Amino acid sequence: MKILAIDMGKFKSVACDYVAETGEHGFETLATGPGEFQDLIVKLNPEVVAIEICPAAGWVRDLCQALGKRLVVANTSDEPWRWRTVKRKSDRDDALKLAKLQALKQIGEVHVPAKEVRQWRSLIHYRVTLVGEVTSIKNRIRALVDQVAGQLPSGEKAFLKDGIEQWEKEHRKPLAKCQPGEMYKGIIDVELKRMAELGKHLETVERQLQKLAKGDERIQRLKTAPGVGERTAELVVALIDDPKRFARGKQVGNYAGLTPKKYQSGTMDHDGRISRGGDGLLRAYLTQASWVAIRTSDDLKAIYERVMKGSVKRKKKAITAVARRLMVRLWAMLRDGTRWRESGVKAVAA
Repeated sequence: MKILAIDMGKFKSVACDYVAETGEHGFETLATGPGEFQDLIVKLNPEVVAIEICPAAGWVRDLCQALGKRLVVANTSDEPWRWRTVKRKSDRDDALKLAKLQALKQIGEVHVPAKEVRQWRSLIHYRVTLVGEVTSIKNRIRALVDQVAGQLPSGEKAFLKDGIEQWEKEHRKPLAKCQPGEMYKGIIDVELKRMAELGKHLETVERQLQKLAKGDERIQRLKTAPGVGERTAELVVALIDDPKRFARGKQVGNYAGLTPKKYQSGTMDHDGRISRGGDGLLRAYLTQASWVAIRTSDDLKAIYERVMKGSVKRKKKAITAVARRLMVRLWAMLRDGTRWRESGVKAVAA
């Protein structure tokens, strides 16, 4: 088998042309770009192209698909890929090691979806970025008002149109008209204008996401699950992409970073904290959904109460168990094309 392993850099990449049966190999240095990669792949005609996971993995995936070549994207967090006590590490070493691991089939592969799905994921995460920027502005405004012993209405109502009208006369003024002792008013004026502009962009993004969700039957199906709203459903669908790439539920829980780490040595054998691998936003959404779900689903409430064992100190562990089960159930719904069904098992109060 002929393997082309490429250690990708931002501007320059090193490729290793490797023959699995003999170990014979050679190296080439090339500029990082679709044109250069295409020329190299056509010239060497490998059976497999292997790269590490990186931001450029998407366009490499599209290129290999167009050329009819199998692409393997390595998860460099996996155990075989970790460098520990090596005394030399270079781009050539990386490329050769990647080729050898692929020849031994020891690479943990990362799923790279189609371009449309990658762009959808980007839009979902961009919405969260905009929400975070708006929240930061609100917190900054509150801090500025606190510095002058002022007080804004509590909660989100302070930043609704009516809420702003209540306090802007006292705490807002165009920066160019501010006196030396009231510069904070000018800063608040600038921040409120920024928040209004960001709000318009956020509405545009949410309308586009709504449009995509409305035409996707998978999202509507997942919304039948307790606690799962449109934002959670669209993220699960976008991240799972192809449910058949998971063989069992444990892999799904691990993908979401919700399975505990394992510690075993001699007579010691215990589970640690969850791995927290994968997408952090997915875990946050699943946790939020789980707190709602345990109030409406007997299935999920039973899991929560079983793990909590009547101890409030185990609440976090219990809700994590619910989030893990919820994720697995959502994956199964995508895999089987089914809607949410309760098992009929009633939760028992602690």
